[in-house]
Amino acid sequence: MRRPEPPVPIGNPLQILLLACSFALAGYAGVRLLDGAWFEIALWFVGAAIVHDLVLVPVYGAADQTLLRTFEATGRRTWIPYVRVPAALSLLLLLVWFPLITARVTHRYTGATGRPPADFAARWLLLTAALFGASAVVFAIGRWRSGGARRE
Repeated sequence: MRRPEPPVPIGNPLQILLLACSFALAGYAGVRLLDGAWFEIALWFVGAAIVHDLVLVPVYGAADQTLLRTFEATGRRTWIPYVRVPAALSLLLLLVWFPLITARVTHRYTGATGRPPADFAARWLLLTAALFGASAVVFAIGRWRSGGARRE
């Protein structure tokens, strides 16, 4: 005969209060966000979810498998994180800044901030170069510390 499992505790009062406050803040932000052009914003969220799940995730997977096979074929599997991390961060920044990098929303940016948009494409490229450069430095330091021996 099985003993009934004890009930799952809800949490202490501070956790419940913080959770309620976070829901209230998210609700307030949602109401403010959807105050003006709610249809366009809702369409953007749905479109972004569909494009991400149906287009970008398979592209990410295929690129990662190609990277994995390439490095395994050359016997340098331990090098993969030094390419994956800066590439993922660079692509994330590209996704976030895409409208400004492509200069599609310069009029909105100027209207919202009162300033002309900076050259986001050049800044993104510089940041990408810095990410890969930092990864190369970390890789070189790791190789130097291990005496240049390959760790597989």
